[in-house]
Amino acid sequence: MNKSEVIKYCLTLQNTFEDYPFEDDNISVVMKHKKNKKWFALMMEVKGNIYLNIKTNPEYSELLRNEYEYIIPAYHMNKEHWNTIILNNNIDSNLVKELIDQSYELTK
Repeated sequence: MNKSEVIKYCLTLQNTFEDYPFEDDNISVVMKHKKNKKWFALMMEVKGNIYLNIKTNPEYSELLRNEYEYIIPAYHMNKEHWNTIILNNNIDSNLVKELIDQSYELTK
């Protein structure tokens, strides 16, 4: 999955929108709930890679990091509750969608 595919998928979730909250930054995008305005996904460019931060259940976070080399502790966010997925050609897009869904539910 790439950045545009992630955005497109996130927008299929009920009552969501994309936001560009960082002044002078048109690369980083936050996916939010319309009702409570909470983030459920954040994408940004770090060292030439697109990082996708998603909220995860703390018990599941460490398992994901140990299982998948492209899932790391969240970049610039709470590392207990958030993970970063480094978007590249090796990722399992079904897993990414599942994790986006979980983040969406955890932030309602």
